[in-house]
Amino acid sequence: MSGTIFYYTGTGNSLWTARKIAEELNNPVSIIPMIGMNEKPAMQDSSIIGLVFPVYIWGVPAPVLNFVKNNNTLKSDYIFAVAVNGGQVSNTLVQLKKFMARNGSKLSSGFEIKMPSNYIPWGGPGTKEHCRELYEAGEKKISGIASAINNKEVREVEKGPLWQRIVFSAIYRMTFSMVPGMDKSFWINAKCNNCGICAKVCPAENISFIEGKPNWNHKCQQCYACLQWCPEQAIEYGKNTPKYERYHQPEIKLKDIIKTR
Repeated sequence: MSGTIFYYTGTGNSLWTARKIAEELNNPVSIIPMIGMNEKPAMQDSSIIGLVFPVYIWGVPAPVLNFVKNNNTLKSDYIFAVAVNGGQVSNTLVQLKKFMARNGSKLSSGFEIKMPSNYIPWGGPGTKEHCRELYEAGEKKISGIASAINNKEVREVEKGPLWQRIVFSAIYRMTFSMVPGMDKSFWINAKCNNCGICAKVCPAENISFIEGKPNWNHKCQQCYACLQWCPEQAIEYGKNTPKYERYHQPEIKLKDIIKTR
């Protein structure tokens, strides 16, 4: 029997994680984006289903919730999830487990993986050494995750300390409906050459062009793919991003992101 891993990614951390897990699973595994598909995926033959996605504002991103809700075929004898985060998984996997239960699916296990942060308004990803350490620790943990998946171990989902689950979950609930409009803080500098890559990598199809310049249309999910993948570093967000280093997972290439859109 085969498996299927669905992923949602902006700057490649979750796609990298999905690929690494797939490499270590015993059975053949298809890796499919959660969005950008022309039709619903067929999962009847998937003995294992995985969901790999980033943590946004200490919770599950809206596109992932929509994917779970819209796919009634999300049923298997073993479903796992991996929440990729820059430091705090908080209550994300608990939230997902409850949401899946309300929508007729059962989450068998849930894991967190720490990766370099791509939330650039709060800073860059850190030094190359720091990033390398995270990748190495991530690969080591992924080996353990893959072993648990291969054995179809049912586990409690991983979660942050109680204070995080209380405080950060409250912030998530308060800001969830405001996320699409947060794109009002994007702006472009003089380096923009109208290449259009920002629109091609946007998972929300949120960017159009007006008089040759990108325009954000208030469907943003705050993944920062547009800013991080811009080859000219022409896209900024707020006041601080001009001084911060851009980031995308170095093993993931632009063509990997564009082909999923």
